Formats: sequence, structure tokens, C-alpha cells
Amino acid sequence: MFPLRTLALGALLLPVAAFANDPYSYAQPDEVRVSHLDLQLKLDFAQRQLDGQATLTLDWKDPKATNLVLDTRDLNISSVESVDASGKTTALKYVLGARDKQLGSKLTIQTLQRPHEVRIVYTTSPAASGLQWLPPAQTADKKQPFMFSQSESIHARSWVPLQDSPAIRFTYDAHVTAPQDTRVAMSAPNDPKHPLNGDFSFNQTHPIPSYLLAIAAGGLDVRETGPRSAVYAEPSVVGKAAHEFEDTEKMIETAEKLYGPYRWGRYDILVLPPSFPYGGMENPNMTFATPTVLVGDKSLVSLVAHELAHSWSGNLVTAASWRDIWLNEGVTTYVQGRITEALYGKRQADEEALLDIHTLQKEIGSMPANSQRLAPKPGAVDADDSLSDVAYTKGSWFLRTLEQRFGRDTFDNYLKSYFNHFAFQSITTEQMLSFLKPNLIDKYPGKMSWAEVQDWVYGTGIPKNAPIPDSPRFDNIDKERSAFLAGTLTAGKLDAKDWNTQEWMYFLNGLPDVPPLDKIQAIDAAWHLTGTPNAEIGMRWYVHAVAAGDKAVWPAAAEHMTRIGRLYLTMPVYAALSKTPEGLAYAEQVYAKAKDGYHPLTQQAVEALFAKAKAGHH
Repeated sequence: MFPLRTLALGALLLPVAAFANDPYSYAQPDEVRVSHLDLQLKLDFAQRQLDGQATLTLDWKDPKATNLVLDTRDLNISSVESVDASGKTTALKYVLGARDKQLGSKLTIQTLQRPHEVRIVYTTSPAASGLQWLPPAQTADKKQPFMFSQSESIHARSWVPLQDSPAIRFTYDAHVTAPQDTRVAMSAPNDPKHPLNGDFSFNQTHPIPSYLLAIAAGGLDVRETGPRSAVYAEPSVVGKAAHEFEDTEKMIETAEKLYGPYRWGRYDILVLPPSFPYGGMENPNMTFATPTVLVGDKSLVSLVAHELAHSWSGNLVTAASWRDIWLNEGVTTYVQGRITEALYGKRQADEEALLDIHTLQKEIGSMPANSQRLAPKPGAVDADDSLSDVAYTKGSWFLRTLEQRFGRDTFDNYLKSYFNHFAFQSITTEQMLSFLKPNLIDKYPGKMSWAEVQDWVYGTGIPKNAPIPDSPRFDNIDKERSAFLAGTLTAGKLDAKDWNTQEWMYFLNGLPDVPPLDKIQAIDAAWHLTGTPNAEIGMRWYVHAVAAGDKAVWPAAAEHMTRIGRLYLTMPVYAALSKTPEGLAYAEQVYAKAKDGYHPLTQQAVEALFAKAKAGHH
């Protein structure tokens, strides 16, 4: 998933032990494992539900086992049966446990004969946590309803009964029926020329973990961007998206040169409606992406580099538990930087790394000690201790340190061998380390001690000798910002006409939390940031302008908040307005108009913010 500054999903924030049994799953994979899923789904937009039939192929590990235990959440189960080799079915006894707020309901099926397959017929709930049903108002074109899934971290169980743990990988095929004129896409190879006849079939031949099971359906158009890539988006968006992502094939080729062949066949990108609350999700063969990266100048396409990089780190070699999630996100952020550098230059890659580093340096000291570790101690962290930027930024920083110590060529060869060695497996931090020690650390003695490695992985904070990239342009922006704030440089004389998105982000990040109003007005008069179509710049600009008391920006801020449903880009503007009673009243008016276009998660977040702000104003 693209950096969790996008506001993480609850369970991603729960580091857990690398046990054989995942504490976030009821499944008992040491007794029996699902090896294949055959899925039949019928989309019902009117009822906001899927009518499903899941046939699970079972690999029995324990000859004494007599039960199959699955994860479910809010599923309405109508039948469970075994299927023998000839296709004959026999009804099975089952018990659906009480609903746990976090884990859902344990489904225990009596399987005394240890069948080869078990079939479950069910329907999903309209409130399924892993499915979002959008009315036409929440789409870009406002014509057809839309549905998409978000299974990471433990939400697949809300739309398919399965063993919902990253440690368990399975292949799948699916047959989906949908209304005519609706296009269905899944996390499997998709056919861009498929007729919109309401009948879709998919086949994922590589074993994947449940959090990568994905589906989307709506009024989607397709533009091919290369021999093995295409963009799927609503008709009004598809042309813009195809232009922004025209370098996709170059990105795939760049990653292949570094880390070996892309093993998934096609790599397509689905641009979701503007209400999608996250940045991106690395579903195999079909990355789900936010439309907020479509700014016209490719300055935010690192999101694609990130999700593509997951085709190696995360989708190919997967963290065995949420406690090991840095193996997905830290390695991916490192690979993303390498793709960005190869295609767009070292300057952009270094600037992106520095923005991440500065954010982490600011935050890490206030985190609980255990949340500062790449591999937290099990059991000692509760749900509110966000692990987010640690997994991404500290993880990638560790890899950049290894690259610096061992040299780029040596480290590239090591990383390629790591991906090959663990391909299509789920592994723990400890398995990764037991491969790292003989194949890099001991093989080239004197470059890095094992104690240093352990400090990076199990230590708190950031190691003292962590390398920080140089950015002469950021250094120059620091000087100019200081001179401007001191009054020795006018806004018009800022050397900003060639600044890229990252440089504007850096300039704005460094302004005082409450800048002087005259300074804000001078910047706007010279550089016209109010009304920018670039959401990363806009979010930072409106937060500072509102804090400075510049009411002239309020209508443009309202337009930004209405147009974008991505939490990370809207919540800070709502928060800035909500600091004064007058601003809060205005924010409430904006929200009343924008609410229907927001995803339920965004609605919840804004309403919680308002409640807190009101309590503070009394």
C-alpha cells in the first residue's frame, strides 16, 4: 500500500508475533491449508451485496485434524458442504462463532472425512468492511454505481470465507456476473478487450495471500499503455491517466533490470473514483490507485513505482504476519526509490527520500518504544500505536544503509537472490535475517557488524550513523525560506519557477505552523498557489494559509476538500479550519455539501474531528 501517511487500516497497526498461527486469524494452518479458491460471485448493486460461492481446495497437514476453521466477518452463510472427486456434495455441520469486533466470526466446519474440497454458499453484508459500494454521486462521471474491495489488512474475510492470514497463500479462479455495461476487474490477469456482457472469468495461477484478493466493478474504460500494461478508469479520467502513466512499461523494464523478471504477466492500473480514501493498493496484476496523482507532470507517479515494486517485495516475497510488514513496505519503498532514480533522476529520488526522513525524524521520538522497532516485540503494542512510517521509512533507510556499506552492485545482486530464494513464500523477519547473514554480512566481512543490523531491526529510534542523502536544492530552499521570513528576500524573488512538486512540498513543510498573514499573501500574489490542481501542494498551502488567517483562500480550500476523498489530503485542511469557531462553522458547511461524495471512512474521520473540535471550543 502507498505510504500509510494515507492513514492506515486498523489492523496494519498491530505488530504481532511470527507464530505459526497468526493472532489476527482464527485459521489453523498447521492442521489444514487452503491451496486454491474457486469463487463464483454475483454483483447486486441494488442490495449492495455479493452472492457468493467459495469452493476451497484443502491440503491436510495433520492426519488427526477433524475441523476446518475459517475467518469470516458479517457473512450470511446459507450452506456448507464437502465435494468429492466426482463432484458429489455432502452437507457438513458447522458453527459460526460470536462476532468479535476486530476478528469477525470464527467459522468451524466439521470435516471428519478430511475432504479434498469444501464449498460455502453465502452473501455479504451491505456494510462489509472490505467492500465499498459507491452510488453514482461518489464517482467521477456520476453515471454508474461503482464497487471496489480493500482486503488489506484483515478485510478479505468480509467478502470471502477463508484463512485470512498473510502466511497462507493460494491460487484462485473466479467467475463473476454483473449488470450489462459494467466492467469487472480482479487481482488476476485482466483482458482489456473483454466485452461488457456481464460475464467475467479470472484465473490467478500464482499463490497469493488473502489480503491481495481484490475486485472492482463499474463504468470503466481502458487504454493500453504498453505491451503488458493498461489503465482502467472512468471515461472522463482514462485519457489523463493514460498520459500520466505512459512510462509504466519503462518502469517494469527498469525493475526487471535490477531485480529479475516481472513474474505476473500483465501489470494494469485501476484509477478509482475520487472518494478512494487511500493512495494505492498493490493488488497483483491490477494496482488500485488514487486519482490525486494525476497532476499532469508525472511528479507523483512514484505511487506507481511503489505499487509496481510490490510485485517483488510483498506480492512475490510476503511478510508472514503484520508484525513483519516492514518486509513488504520498507523493501518496496527502497525499490520504489531505485525505479524513480533510474527514470526521473537522482534529484527526485533523493528529495522524496528526504521528505520521508524528515517526517520520520519529527515523529519517531513521540512513538511508544516498541512502535519504533522494525520488528516489534510481540504482544506489547496495542492498536493505537501506529507503526506506519517506521515500516516504510526506517525499513527503506536500513536498505539504503546496506547499499551504501556494501556498494550498489553487490547489494543489487544480494536483493535479487533474496527475491529468487523466497519467491511466492511468506516469511518472518527472522527468516529474512537468517538469509542476510551468510549471503551479505558474513560474505563481505568488515562492512557492517551484526550488532548494527540488529540495532536497525530490533532497536528503537534511528541509528546514529544512518546516511542522509544530500540535496543542494533543498539546502537552497532552506536559505531562501529563512531570508523570505526574515524580510530580506521578497516572495517574487524566490527561485521557485522551476521547483517540482517535492520542492514546493519541502518549502511549505518548513513554514511556521502559523505563518504571518502578510507573508502568505505575498507568496500567493507571486506564485498563485490558491486553486492549484496539485493536491499535495494544495493541502500544505491551505493548511498554512488558513492558519495565517487568510480567509480569501477558504472557497478554494473548500473546492479542494470537496474534490478529494483521500484522507491524507483532506483531513489536514478540515483540521486547520476547525481550530476557530468561525472556521469550524465553515468546514461544517463544506462537509454538508461534500459528504455524499465521500467514502464512509472519510465521513467517519471528518465527523470525529468535528466532535473533538466542538469539545475544545466550549
